[in-house]
Amino acid sequence: MSRCRLLLVIGLIAITGRPQPVPAAAPLIDLSLLVAEDYPCTWPSGFPMFQLKHYRTIGSLTPYNIDVLTIDGNTGTQIDVPPHSIPRQGSGLANEGPLGAIFIDKVPAWQYGGEAVVIDVTQLLNTTPNGVSSLIMPRHVLEWEKTHRKLRFGDVVLFRSGYTDKYYKPFPAGRRFVAAPVEGTVPAWPDPHPDTMTLLGRRGVQQVGCDSPSMGPLPTLGEPTHLAGLKFGMIFTESVTRLDRVKPGSFYCVLGPRHANGMYGEGRAFAVPPGKLASRLIDSARNKRAVELSVVLDSQLPVTWTGPGIGNHRHPYIKADFLYARNLDLQHHTHMMDAQAGTHLVPPSYALPPKGFNNSSYSKQVRGWLKEYERDFGKRGTSSLTTEQVPLDQTCGEARVIDVRSLVGTTDKATWPASPRVTVKLVKAFEAARGPLKKGQVVLFHTGHVDRTFQPLPGGSICISDPLNGTTEGWPAVPAAVIDYLASKGIGCVGSDTPSLGGVDEQQAVSTYWALGSRGMVAVEFLHNLDKLPRNAYFLFAPIPIRGCHGGPGRAIALY
Repeated sequence: MSRCRLLLVIGLIAITGRPQPVPAAAPLIDLSLLVAEDYPCTWPSGFPMFQLKHYRTIGSLTPYNIDVLTIDGNTGTQIDVPPHSIPRQGSGLANEGPLGAIFIDKVPAWQYGGEAVVIDVTQLLNTTPNGVSSLIMPRHVLEWEKTHRKLRFGDVVLFRSGYTDKYYKPFPAGRRFVAAPVEGTVPAWPDPHPDTMTLLGRRGVQQVGCDSPSMGPLPTLGEPTHLAGLKFGMIFTESVTRLDRVKPGSFYCVLGPRHANGMYGEGRAFAVPPGKLASRLIDSARNKRAVELSVVLDSQLPVTWTGPGIGNHRHPYIKADFLYARNLDLQHHTHMMDAQAGTHLVPPSYALPPKGFNNSSYSKQVRGWLKEYERDFGKRGTSSLTTEQVPLDQTCGEARVIDVRSLVGTTDKATWPASPRVTVKLVKAFEAARGPLKKGQVVLFHTGHVDRTFQPLPGGSICISDPLNGTTEGWPAVPAAVIDYLASKGIGCVGSDTPSLGGVDEQQAVSTYWALGSRGMVAVEFLHNLDKLPRNAYFLFAPIPIRGCHGGPGRAIALY
């Protein structure tokens, strides 16, 4: 049994209630580093350290576990995009050009995936003096091509040295990962020479990855190597791991939050082993058949839960500048945000308390809601299943888009704040017309709400704040009865193009999340562009693997 599946089973054992849908045997290989405060997940020289704060826990103040993150784009497994080294056009700086505008929120969805080409350079590990990287030269690539084939557009070249596998450990041993090489007390990681990146660029390669902390060789070739690749419009994945598990013919993908104007960003890398699915996804990415499904994260956009009234909001999304990069005329930046800002995962432990929780800890109002819920849907479960434990194959699968836009405008204004409710009858009608829902598929409810309302503030209040306060109708909600039905069909993941799956009524919403968690299901919220998905689309969502997190900022795309 795979580690990911074992973790899921352990989590489901902790959930009481009705039978749980368990995903099919995991086909996806997680290639990402765990993000946690006691690991060397942040670049050590002057960058803000990663922090996770459990701002609210389930109890008298709230029925939810609410987290706040401080996370820099150079955290864990991470993505570099052209503005990391290419200044914007018209800046007057060296190397300026149009690619200087392709920030992480602008990179096309197809470029994040492709055919995995793993080039073994393990022989280079620890072969240099302290503080110096061994260099991956063009000959290493040419030798691979001589044995296999010529590299081409649509390939993702992944250099495997074994560095992350060997040295990514909790502190104090974790200093060997980045801090010690940077301070020059141990040999640094293997990395490509600029000439190697030039060779790959000329082959048409648009993504390169490495299992080292940076695509930059120490001590002096970091920026030249970055520039050599990024000037071709490449993107990089840094700090991948477990590349020994990626076989020829695998599909590789990296996904991360769409930070506005991000020149780099935290990411989640994974692979689909060789087979029909991998071949299908490789073909889609190579032919640029992809749809972006995630919203942009920006402090001027309505990406954070405001709550009803005053003083009930969650931590706003904040971009905090620190170091100035003179060569780019840009500030480095970190982000402080609610763990469910923008497009995000809802794991079972968001609303389910841990084993042994005393229900009397809830407020009197929530205890009343729980009594009604358990009367209608059975015992609410318990769970300790946080984001990093949710296997990626549960958040990826064939997309089944159920159009519920007909519900918009069906509530009586006198009842606001209120959300129209999706019904089991509506879901069954979809099945009658499009075929039955099946285990392993991802059900996506298309309301059109985010597409209609997602705009800069203050106008963007129509997305979250106005519906919560009864100024406008709430977005369509997926009630516990529908979750119960989907669980009976074996569905493990439900998504919606709304700020939340449960709608604007507080009792309705918590019942939805209790039902999800108690059945071992997860949700992906705040999607958009669901109307652009053809029937043969494959949904991919990957949250950042933050240990102990009750939310999960991430990115959703679809390939078809």
